[in-house]
Amino acid sequence: MDRLVVMRTFAAVARAATFSGAAVDLGISPSMVSRHVADLEEQVGVRLVNRTPRSVSLTAAGLKYAEFAERILQEIDDTDAQMNDTQDSAEGHLSVISPKWIGLMDLGTAVGAFVEAHPKMRVRLELGGISDRLYDFLDRGFDVAFHARDPRDSRVRVRRISELPFVLAASAAYLEQHGTPRTVADLADHELISHTSDPAWRLGEGSDLLHYKVQDPVVSTNAYLIIEQLIESGRGIGIIPRRSARRALETGVVVEVLPEFPVQSRSLYAVHGPGGQTPERVKVFLDFMSDWFRRTRVD
Repeated sequence: MDRLVVMRTFAAVARAATFSGAAVDLGISPSMVSRHVADLEEQVGVRLVNRTPRSVSLTAAGLKYAEFAERILQEIDDTDAQMNDTQDSAEGHLSVISPKWIGLMDLGTAVGAFVEAHPKMRVRLELGGISDRLYDFLDRGFDVAFHARDPRDSRVRVRRISELPFVLAASAAYLEQHGTPRTVADLADHELISHTSDPAWRLGEGSDLLHYKVQDPVVSTNAYLIIEQLIESGRGIGIIPRRSARRALETGVVVEVLPEFPVQSRSLYAVHGPGGQTPERVKVFLDFMSDWFRRTRVD
């Protein structure tokens, strides 16, 4: 029988001085208490109690073992309690990794607001270095990883945090010089800037959804920040996150192109470890991020 189970039973017998008293404390039958004690005696190889019809008393070996059992069981209970406190507390350290382009969309501001709201939290935020292996962030010591693609994997937990709107845009100066496209087909006559992971643009909604394959882009890059810089400098038309471009859009430096064919938005996902209950610090962080992006929504 499990050593810890019979140790707990023996400790209860030592405190109650009767099998029946220990049985009441443990919620089991007196006969089961007797079996546990007998099993423990067999495991340790010595007699631990003197049995009489009315009571039990500990042998010298029993007194020594009872002290040992109480100490070990108390250490186990204390450690379990500390682990539960850590699990249920929005305190301590949290490690987060995100692609650079997501990190540039006010994620630093959101994390700053989080630690202000939870002053006992300490956050490590790393941008870039996201592995193709979805669960690799766990091996590298991160608690949470952000993604902009649906990360379906049974080895991790996934939570949708927000919607990320995108916009097809060009600078006002570029459009003044080269003209404004009136149809999707007109894009073929313009300098286009594409993201290496997005060679086909999804434009429009519902039955009007079109897939426009970018041919011979003037620049192809894996960084939305570069695309935004090129657009603002008048180098062409491209797709960029609306959140990061909102100031340029508001000031008119950047203009939305073909607004009647809106760019398909993406979802922002947070991935965290599998297992039982989600640690409180992770849960609180994800709740905060969901609420923050909802409150600061960019349409």
